[in-house]
Amino acid sequence: MASTEIARQAGEGARAVPLAGHVGFDSMPDQLVNKSVNHGFCFNILCVGETGLGKSTLMDTLFNTKFEGEPTQHNQPGVTLKSNTYELQESNVRLKLTVVNTVGFGDQINKEDSYKSIVEFIDAQFEAYLQEELKIKRTLHSYHDTRIHACLYFIAPTGHSLKSLDLVTMKKLDSKVNIIPIVAKSDAISKSELAKFKIKITSELVSNGVQIYQFPTDDESVAEINSTMNSHLPFAVVGSTEEVKIGNKMVKARQYPWGTVQVENENHCDFVKLREMLIRVNMEDLREQTHTRHYELYRRCKLEEMGFKDTDPDSKPFSLQETYEAKRNEFMGELQKKEEEMRQMFVQRVKEKEAELKEAEKELHEKFDRLKKLHQDEKKKVEDKKKSLDDELNMFKQKKTAAELLHNQAQQAGGSTTLKRDKERKN
Repeated sequence: MASTEIARQAGEGARAVPLAGHVGFDSMPDQLVNKSVNHGFCFNILCVGETGLGKSTLMDTLFNTKFEGEPTQHNQPGVTLKSNTYELQESNVRLKLTVVNTVGFGDQINKEDSYKSIVEFIDAQFEAYLQEELKIKRTLHSYHDTRIHACLYFIAPTGHSLKSLDLVTMKKLDSKVNIIPIVAKSDAISKSELAKFKIKITSELVSNGVQIYQFPTDDESVAEINSTMNSHLPFAVVGSTEEVKIGNKMVKARQYPWGTVQVENENHCDFVKLREMLIRVNMEDLREQTHTRHYELYRRCKLEEMGFKDTDPDSKPFSLQETYEAKRNEFMGELQKKEEEMRQMFVQRVKEKEAELKEAEKELHEKFDRLKKLHQDEKKKVEDKKKSLDDELNMFKQKKTAAELLHNQAQQAGGSTTLKRDKERKN
């Protein structure tokens, strides 16, 4: 912390000294340009709008190419985001362009949660960059930055007012991405209706507190044109990749039975204004705003949630090491508290379980005693019954023996009587 304070004081106390001759560090801008050109640039565009507003056609028209992609199915139950990355080159400058489309946006009957998947996607890109930034071994120089730099919000050319879905979605996105609202297919309404519609849109955005991207006016070289273009927002655009012969030259246009709408004719639509502001003049500012404003806001909130802070309660600088130690001590304290609570809970559970087991053991003993007594009673009854049967059997045997004896005696008596009668007959 002391070294940081010394460095800050040294920076504040720096004094200007003249040079006696040419040194060479005036070539730093050229070195930076060469390095950037060799490394290439990346730019990520999010297209938000209902199905059928010409999002894909406008992207093809903006970059004067035909982006190949699989046709999207619009039978999903919710909103899905489809991302495609392309390598473009103009002169010796390479651009890695990522176009993210919101498939199924506005197709549902219940559109209440349509914005959630978009917000989650943007936050996921911020989180991926933050995780890369927090790594011990970082590779940010070769990391493919997927953070959204510009959000083109396509508004249906109703001519009346913004839909509730548009207001809610833009309000949820304005703190996370640079929103550039555009009236899609603006050739569907007349010029007078379009002018009133743009005024109505601007009024509704202001009254609902929606912060759209304002082209910067702090740079003198572009302050005038950016200030003028800010007054033209939202841009009314028409997209087309078809070329039509107008006079002696071929131009991009849309043909109708009543006439031809030229895409690059500023009297017909604001396509040229959008292309100039988005690509030629403010592309780097959009990238910078994404990093310094939207990403920093996400990063600060995320680190604060994790317990990191810049100052202590006395508003004194707080180093990362001190924050880490404080957070570690807090975590260890919470861990010990949790361990003690778990130990107490375990002891309580063991006691409760022991009481349950003792109660179950007591019930088992009581049941065993009841069964034992019942068994003894049944055994006594069986023994008594057996004794009774034995007595009856003995009595039956005695009676049987007596009966047999009487029967034998009767037989013997009958035999002697017969012999006596026979003797009498003989005599």
